[in-house]
Amino acid sequence: MTEGMQQTSSDNTTVRAFQVGFPEAELSELRRRVNATRWPERETVTDDSQGVPLATMQELARYWGTDYDWRKCEAKLNALPNFITEIDGLDIHFIHVRSRHEDALPLIVTHGWPGSIIEQLKIIEPLTNPTAHGASGADAFHLVIPSLPGHGFSAKPATTGWDPSRIARAWVVLMKRLGYSRFVAQGGDWGAAVTQQMGQQAAPELLGIHSNMPGTAPPEVNGYLRGEPPPSGLSEEERRAYDQLSAFYAKHVAYAQIMSTRPQTLYGLADSPIDLAAFAIDHGDGTGQPGLIAQILDGRLPGDLTRDDILDNITLYWLTNTGVSAARLYWENKAAFFDAKDISIPFAISVFPDELYQAPRSWAERAYPHNLIHYNRLDRGGHFAAWEQPQLFSAEMRASFRSLRK
Repeated sequence: MTEGMQQTSSDNTTVRAFQVGFPEAELSELRRRVNATRWPERETVTDDSQGVPLATMQELARYWGTDYDWRKCEAKLNALPNFITEIDGLDIHFIHVRSRHEDALPLIVTHGWPGSIIEQLKIIEPLTNPTAHGASGADAFHLVIPSLPGHGFSAKPATTGWDPSRIARAWVVLMKRLGYSRFVAQGGDWGAAVTQQMGQQAAPELLGIHSNMPGTAPPEVNGYLRGEPPPSGLSEEERRAYDQLSAFYAKHVAYAQIMSTRPQTLYGLADSPIDLAAFAIDHGDGTGQPGLIAQILDGRLPGDLTRDDILDNITLYWLTNTGVSAARLYWENKAAFFDAKDISIPFAISVFPDELYQAPRSWAERAYPHNLIHYNRLDRGGHFAAWEQPQLFSAEMRASFRSLRK
């Protein structure tokens, strides 16, 4: 990986050009480790209730250790303007693509776990060059896609304190450093937590936010955290959302519990590429665990998201050795994901059918009665919406922020 100076206003506000490049020896070592995996016996069930099936992982390993080509992903990344800048003592990596439409609206998009900037690559062109995708130039965006601290090419915090609130403040610094005096923000998963913190902090430059995993649950339904029966009086849509949240916290959330309590114990994420891959794949979505990702790996779900895309993302975690450093964000976080937040700036929400839960319109309107500027339920797409449905996701961004353009 190489860097070069791009501009300087003072030592700690320098924006440095960045290029991705890993030695061939590291790629050879990755393949060697994949091919040398010591496998356990197969699961004792015929479904995925015990985790990612052995057959799925062995077929993925066969491809990863032989035919997969990281250099294709590296070339795609290097075809984009990559930069690094220091914010609050930490180097932050980001992609910055300006639209040719000068009145484009600046947008910062934040990934989650087990994602990365790889998730957003397919939305760059539709958002920055909308006329080439059947949309209006008036809906163009200048796009900033940062790597979360401890993820990808951003530095790994050496001390505690980098929680979503601190990251949110850093993102405002980043956008202002890039010369943007007005901008909007978007996020799902950890990106949702960071973006909603930005909404709560309400920097004067931030015009509005969008989330595809919004916090909308009212206080009286927080029994889902404890597996309690749903309260009376819920509509059918609200009852479904309650049941989805209850199921998530009853069983699905195990991966988050180990990261939020004992992230340093996950040494296998740094030592075994197959452990890293299986742990990431088992994140799942609203369809279950491993969810849509496993369907794609098994060839049962054709679409925009491919096996190579998934391996690009996992390989980035491996080459940067960020499995454990990324896990620490769970340890740092103290806020609830799905509860309604104290946000008064304009808030847009998109509900994808295979997300961990489908936020009911009634909860969204109650949580944000004066500032909900967009609510839409989509007919396809899941937890990794920008990755899975880039065109649909891009259309949501245009519709969500259209009213904020001046």
